[in-house]
Amino acid sequence: MAETIEGDKKKPVAKPWIVRLTKALLTDEVATSKNSSSHQMTEAISTSGEKTPPVMASSFSAMKATKIGAGKISTQPKSIQLADNTATDKVAISNKSKSIKGEKNPVPHGSPSCAVIQTSPSHADKTWIDIQFHDKEKTIVKKPDEFENEMNEPDALINEEILNRIQGSMAGLGLGDALGAYVEFRPRQYLVDHPVTDLESGGTLGLTKGQFTNDTSMALCLANSLVACHGFNPYDQLVRYKWWYRFGYMSSTGNCFDIGAGTCQSLREFERRQKRYAKEFNILFADMDNLSDRTLLEIFDIYCSEDGVAGNGALTRLAPVPLFFHRFPAIAVEYSGVSGQITHGDRKAYDACRYYGALIVAALHGYTKEQLLDHEFYSKHAEWFRNIPLHPGIQSIAEGSYKIDGYNAGIRGKSYIVNALEAALWAFWSDEGSFKKGALAVVNLGDDTDGTAAIYGQLAGAYYGYGKLPERWLQHLYARKFMEKLSKWLGYEGECWQKRYKDTGSYLPTTNI
Repeated sequence: MAETIEGDKKKPVAKPWIVRLTKALLTDEVATSKNSSSHQMTEAISTSGEKTPPVMASSFSAMKATKIGAGKISTQPKSIQLADNTATDKVAISNKSKSIKGEKNPVPHGSPSCAVIQTSPSHADKTWIDIQFHDKEKTIVKKPDEFENEMNEPDALINEEILNRIQGSMAGLGLGDALGAYVEFRPRQYLVDHPVTDLESGGTLGLTKGQFTNDTSMALCLANSLVACHGFNPYDQLVRYKWWYRFGYMSSTGNCFDIGAGTCQSLREFERRQKRYAKEFNILFADMDNLSDRTLLEIFDIYCSEDGVAGNGALTRLAPVPLFFHRFPAIAVEYSGVSGQITHGDRKAYDACRYYGALIVAALHGYTKEQLLDHEFYSKHAEWFRNIPLHPGIQSIAEGSYKIDGYNAGIRGKSYIVNALEAALWAFWSDEGSFKKGALAVVNLGDDTDGTAAIYGQLAGAYYGYGKLPERWLQHLYARKFMEKLSKWLGYEGECWQKRYKDTGSYLPTTNI
């Protein structure tokens, strides 16, 4: 998927929805668990024997005027409040004044830019989660399938139904991506004359059958970050995206390819900010990927996209966030939006991710297709969105604009996020209970075939479950075993996050919309 940059070019004058406080989100969660008039949010929570955590005091820290990565002064509180739920006395950070004096930041045990936490035996060996190379020159990166036999698995049982849906969503994303890669960029008429009927090798990108593109690679980067950091850490997410961009981390070929324009611009901007930040605080640039000082992390501006960037790249990688946080819908929805916003700054991208994240959460909670595609889904779950309206373009989709007769009625598989979201939901709505039929239908729309199919696969896979995906396709899915194990870690770490939730404050990033 090579996305275009489309969206509102004019910068909004007022941003009344900018602050997201943890206390308000937690209050929404308690209200959701007790008062939701729709499907009750209890299935996943009950599997761990835990009740919905009580409201915790907000740990939001506002900064009235701080230097940000772009070299400007921000009057908005743009802190990157890390969501690892680690108690203060368990966090190992270096003193900010020491960093300014040039002393090297300590690298935490585990993964870059993550606070140190007390780990269980399950965390003892996760070297597979970070970037590794075959050579000292760091030119040949280890690929996901090379870690399959090295990966450990959680030492705790995960609810089978939840795991089935998590694995279904991750594998569904990969299958849709691989299916569409064969004819990426092909126009609609080409697909009318030469319809895709199965996974194929070759085609536009010359991949082998079942190999995925940037869409799945970035989703794996995101999933790895959630597992490594035991929660939501957008700085670490950007680091891993940069590893993919520069070294081919989590790529099916060992190289970055098919990168979208908006994503590319944002990752370059992230690197520029890292360099300026390293210079300003006298940190070795080589250490910036391992930045562990919480104070320094909180003032790093992680929103690296300009306004108006509304390619579908924010949506094609989304699934790991709602899968991880599905037990707390309002938090899952907000983090879904922020996860896209760090590389795609348009309001439509933010709201598309919020809305689609909510659908994936609902799928994990066992909603029927009719409930998922209800034109009143937003209004019935307004508390998940904290009653913050969707952009009109996304709201129209939420109200059922996709329930029409496919391409002839206006459905398009474009890389513009509004088109892509509408196309994916059209395929899900019309797939007649068959993942295969829906995936083929969305690919045969043409244009950004892998991106729209990857978006479809996330929701359809979560809804149908891993056990109902086409087994013949799964046999060819690149790094299938890696995805299966990583899905287990998403489920396990998400449950651990829930249990830690009661004991410490939660840190939520503020949105830049």
